[in-house]
Amino acid sequence: MQHSRRHWLGQAAALGGAAALASWPARGDSAYPGRPLRLVVPYPAGGGTDTIARLIGQQLAQAWKQPVVVDNKPGASGILGNDIVAKAAPDGYTLLLAITAMIQSPSLYRKMPYNVERDFLPVSLVARSSDLFVVPTRVPAHTLAEFIALAKASPGKLSYGSYGNGTSSHLHGEQFKIQAGIDIVHIPYKGAAPLVSDILGGQVDSAFVDVTSANSYLAGGKFRVLGITGTQRHAALPAVPTFSEAGLRGFEPNGWFGIFLPAGTPRPIADRLAAEIGRIVKQPEVSQRLAAMGLQPVASSPAELATVVSSDTPKWAEIVRTARIQLD
Repeated sequence: MQHSRRHWLGQAAALGGAAALASWPARGDSAYPGRPLRLVVPYPAGGGTDTIARLIGQQLAQAWKQPVVVDNKPGASGILGNDIVAKAAPDGYTLLLAITAMIQSPSLYRKMPYNVERDFLPVSLVARSSDLFVVPTRVPAHTLAEFIALAKASPGKLSYGSYGNGTSSHLHGEQFKIQAGIDIVHIPYKGAAPLVSDILGGQVDSAFVDVTSANSYLAGGKFRVLGITGTQRHAALPAVPTFSEAGLRGFEPNGWFGIFLPAGTPRPIADRLAAEIGRIVKQPEVSQRLAAMGLQPVASSPAELATVVSSDTPKWAEIVRTARIQLD
């Protein structure tokens, strides 16, 4: 595993190098892209991942004068769509917009149809995300410490909602229980929308909600945000501490959206795509749109995305192992 990871990081780090750029015409890739591109989204149309894919795809099509077809392939927590790209021709014409679940699934499922580090080539991060720990206003807690005290006073009486079994919010909830030493009941929802609805209505005592789904309600006063995952406070919530600041570990990995290609794609193609994605994300209209979704726009190199994947994968695996979460 360590050898595979070092090899993968080395392959990603080579992208962007002068040698790769110099070899471009000699390898016959200078005509790329010479036909429409397919951007696979392993989630349904209308969600946050789909919105980002269409935003990036539109800009990419305008820049490269080639259609970019967003192809939604939902199923099995993103595994179905990911697998389509893993098995696609490594010619640069099939792209994947993946999210954090890509590196969580291998710990949650006993059998996977692909190996993330063997079958994918990282290209670029697009944005980072976080989960918010929220409570409806009826819950008498204004800080994480107060909620923990409330939960300890009534073991098994309070609930927390997640946007699905095996999702980041579920993993965060179980990590919270372990780190805080509390007993709260997990209520999995089928997506973030019904979870947010029940938080707004006070039907669940607390929840881990992704910032994009909660973003439009932050100023409404119908719930309180007690903590945020990741390593930085949110720009729209400067008074809300991270879990690390509250003395709770294991919440450092951010959620992310990233572009991948099938392994074996020629380096000059991957390098050109990474440069173009970086340029697009830095455009004011794109970065402002991502920020309006509550996300942190990120333009990264392939090596930086590879590092995120390699460093965060074992962290999620530890949470899954410690909390004994298994989906099959």
